[in-house]
Amino acid sequence: MDMQAIVSELRRLYPDARPALIYRSPYELLVAVILSAQCTDERVNKVTRELFKEHNTPERMLTLSQEALEGYIYSCGFYRMKAAHILSASRDIVQKFGGEVPRDHAALMELAGVGRKTANVVYSVAFGGDAIAVDTHVFRVSNRLGIAAGKTPEEVEKGLMRALPQEVWSQAHHWLIYHGRRVCHAQKPSCAECTLNGMCAYFAAHGKS
Repeated sequence: MDMQAIVSELRRLYPDARPALIYRSPYELLVAVILSAQCTDERVNKVTRELFKEHNTPERMLTLSQEALEGYIYSCGFYRMKAAHILSASRDIVQKFGGEVPRDHAALMELAGVGRKTANVVYSVAFGGDAIAVDTHVFRVSNRLGIAAGKTPEEVEKGLMRALPQEVWSQAHHWLIYHGRRVCHAQKPSCAECTLNGMCAYFAAHGKS
């Protein structure tokens, strides 16, 4: 497999790929990413537009009860779990890190309620670190292309880290998301229109979709 060719084509296709979540600080990004699990970025942005008017810092977030926060984020789905995670992470940020989201990946992983995907996004997007966050799009496209086969997000993440140059890890995350949304759809991938089909394991096995 010609990884250089795949990287070059993804870069050509999506030169302006960037996060769709709207945020103004590392803390806002962290909250938005927690909310984005099993939810569209469009819905998250609508919810956070209201939530962040008064509760855009961990200190202000902690003035909300679990029930009150659930009321803000109900439409994002899994609202009880997400509210608990947001409040737990906010409490750790205040108590352990002086109210500032830690810049170190290991410290981000220590925050209660913060999983690996959230930590990777915040580390790479907010702080410029090298990391690959594996969401449903990245997981699907990576497996289909054959660049990182795996049964779990962590397996795919490790495979991408081995396959891709470290300097493009953060960009590759966004390229793969864009490709998953625009071309490599979950139910019916547009293989015939995909300029990567000549390098794709799925297309080689299944032909045109």
